[in-house]
Amino acid sequence: MKRLQDRCALVTGASAGIGAATARALAAEGATCLLVARRAERLEALCAELPGAIPVVADVCDRTGLEAAVSAALPAGRQIDLAVLNAGLARGTEPLQAGDPDEWSEVLDTNVKGVLHGLKLVLAGMVERGEGHVVVLGSVAGRWVYPGGAVYCASKSAVRALYEGARLDAAGSGVRFTTVDPGMVATDFSEVRFRGDAAKAATVYEGFQPLQPEDVADAILYAVTRPQHVDVGELVLWPTAQASVRDVKRDS
Repeated sequence: MKRLQDRCALVTGASAGIGAATARALAAEGATCLLVARRAERLEALCAELPGAIPVVADVCDRTGLEAAVSAALPAGRQIDLAVLNAGLARGTEPLQAGDPDEWSEVLDTNVKGVLHGLKLVLAGMVERGEGHVVVLGSVAGRWVYPGGAVYCASKSAVRALYEGARLDAAGSGVRFTTVDPGMVATDFSEVRFRGDAAKAATVYEGFQPLQPEDVADAILYAVTRPQHVDVGELVLWPTAQASVRDVKRDS
């Protein structure tokens, strides 16, 4: 029997990268997946791959729109048993004094409010039922700050605080919480950060083997398939060549 049979999973940021890889991993273990993203075409293509997957076209920054879209998509008589709050982004690598306040707002709205909106959507029901699992996608950038990353690092530090706070607020309820904090993962993250400059983004991953989205999805799958009495609270994943947020051993 598949390990997530009869479980209903919500994945945000599901149209690409870690979100898409996580959706595939959960669906392979039998979960019914509600996949949330803004890019409808990508989302529908992914759902066509995965039996029983349900596309939910919504923006995590829009709480009421997200709640309405998920409510409409949720099969009758089902509830969300597992939520992977993955949607996130970064913009730019300028020093703080040269940053764009509009981009700061976009990063904070997506990375922090998006997680809050996901928690608001699922947590009360999980606590009432006495079971459920929330996984948040943090980052090593939420643990260590680097030059040019102040706002992104602040957003991921906030995600870490939300993870810790939710664990305390729901203590004893039976709900489990996990934060998965990767280092450098080869996704379109850097292309988004460099505002569409694919050539510049490619240099980020040159000369070493970065993590792949499937590596992160595998860690998430491990955490959510432990016995109910086991809560894998924190997972930090590094490429072997990456020693810190600033130090990567690259081939010469």
